[in-house]
Amino acid sequence: MYIPQNYRNENIDEVKAFIKENSFGILVNQVDGKPWATHIPLELESDPQGRDILEGHISKANPQWKTFEEANEVLCIFNGPHAYISSSWYQEEEVPTWDYIAVHVYGKLMVLDDEETMTSLHRLVDKYEEGSKNPVSLHDMSPKTLRQVKGIVGFKIEITDIQAAYKLSQTRPQDHPKIVSELLQCPGDHSKAIAQHIESQE
Repeated sequence: MYIPQNYRNENIDEVKAFIKENSFGILVNQVDGKPWATHIPLELESDPQGRDILEGHISKANPQWKTFEEANEVLCIFNGPHAYISSSWYQEEEVPTWDYIAVHVYGKLMVLDDEETMTSLHRLVDKYEEGSKNPVSLHDMSPKTLRQVKGIVGFKIEITDIQAAYKLSQTRPQDHPKIVSELLQCPGDHSKAIAQHIESQE
């Protein structure tokens, strides 16, 4: 994606932490010559060789999986907080803008076998059940229920490139105090999160 140098984040540890915290992403490739996107959890993991990979699964009812073997490269999009920035918050006249965080991950997709898919599902469920009052485990589910796994396709993506845009009013440091103050008064969590990210640059 297009990222002006001022907004490019090359701190790979920070970007990887962002992916883990915002793991409900968008998987994009081509189906019948048209762009196709599916919104799914895409978990950042490491393979046995210590390389970064993404793991996920989609329904077999989704025709996207039928193109997986043809796809040379896929795109995964991870969105973070975003907020409108009013130019009334600036000391000098300028147009309004939008601050945001977004990460694009490119890679080569490979379909998992049944055992690998189940291992991936166990990791996924255990991760998100960890904070539950009454956590469930796939280990406790009946064979009848687990037969639903036959209706999905598991995959991993060997990462070839990560591009991270952190547009946080970097070109207007003189206006940061006012921007942060106004964002903190805006409704919604996104504005407050952007304010916190702007402050963290100081």
